[in-house]
Amino acid sequence: MRLTVVANPGSRRLALFSAAIQRAGLATPEVVAWRDVAAGAPLRLTPGSLVRLESPGEDTEVDRLLRGADSELDHGELAGGRAWYDGFCRAVRRIADAAADQRARLLADPDEVATMFDKAACHARLSAAGVPVPAALPGSPANWADLRERLAGVGWRRVFVKPRHGSSASGVLAVEFGRAGRLAATTSVEWSGGRMYNSLRVRRYQDEPTIAATVDRLAPDGLHVERWFPKAGLAGRVLDLRVVVIAGEPTHVVVRSSKSPMTNLHLGGVRGDLAAVRAAAGDEYDAAMQTCRRVAAAFPRSPHVGVDLMIGSGWRSHAVAEVNAFGDLLPGLLADGRDTYDAQLSALQAAPAASPSASSNGRSAPSGGRHPGVPDDSGVRDSSGVAAGHGPGSRVAA
Repeated sequence: MRLTVVANPGSRRLALFSAAIQRAGLATPEVVAWRDVAAGAPLRLTPGSLVRLESPGEDTEVDRLLRGADSELDHGELAGGRAWYDGFCRAVRRIADAAADQRARLLADPDEVATMFDKAACHARLSAAGVPVPAALPGSPANWADLRERLAGVGWRRVFVKPRHGSSASGVLAVEFGRAGRLAATTSVEWSGGRMYNSLRVRRYQDEPTIAATVDRLAPDGLHVERWFPKAGLAGRVLDLRVVVIAGEPTHVVVRSSKSPMTNLHLGGVRGDLAAVRAAAGDEYDAAMQTCRRVAAAFPRSPHVGVDLMIGSGWRSHAVAEVNAFGDLLPGLLADGRDTYDAQLSALQAAPAASPSASSNGRSAPSGGRHPGVPDDSGVRDSSGVAAGHGPGSRVAA
């Protein structure tokens, strides 16, 4: 088995995957730099190789190239979300086309990756598949005034406002309307010099002008608004789960807990006690894992997904918050002695061989089945609680 990895050279994701390659006794993978992909350089892939995508995040030049911009953003600056998404989707399609032309096999599906990076499209796909998700407003509010009017129309007083193509909770606002006109928004957004930044400190804004300005700035790139799903908690902290599903089966689960609505570990969340969560949830935990299998089945040509799963405050319900294409960065988390990368390599080695022409390179992907080369045993920016983000403003999320 010969592997090629599209990654940022020197990144921790590439280092962790390369370490797993070494443990498996496989040949050192060839590396295609995201900068070359984003810049439009010719892509050379070894025929018959398996091509893995890693996140293009944490590289300011890659970010600039994907946005098609003349200059880099400031460190952590929130801007250009839609442009980044469009550029990223074009880049993934370039890789898929190159793999098809050169008889390599892409271990990802461009359309499914695009859906996972589009919160509204992902929500719609999960809902259509019968996966429990929070209720969401249709469409994208044009601005704060439009959002207020829509929320008044449906009677929702607590919502999560998410950039449609964001990650790592970048730009997310947990908005609450209280009595007597009181208003609050919990977010990692920080304003400085008229620009917005993704901070490592969660803030609580209670003045409407700042909240309105934040929504107005984010809205042109698209918003996805969900009704607040009250989450279960332990020891005074609310929690959710990041579940990595590999070849249709949940393999690695990390509990993320926080005193704020954002549980992301880079925003002050901490890893919780999975055994305690399982004991409190009882049969609901098993039902939640079955839901994660259904999520994977909704993305049949993706060899792995990272599911952000919420358990309800009464421990008798659950819902999926998001699905992540690069949700497998969970350093130090082992299951049966293997990290997420070990488990993915094991799944690839155990799978029957598939010819490059049958791969999901965006040209001749099979419909309805699992990704070629991954067993058909189907059973998740916000993004990974430990992973760095993938798009504009997400570089501080380490």
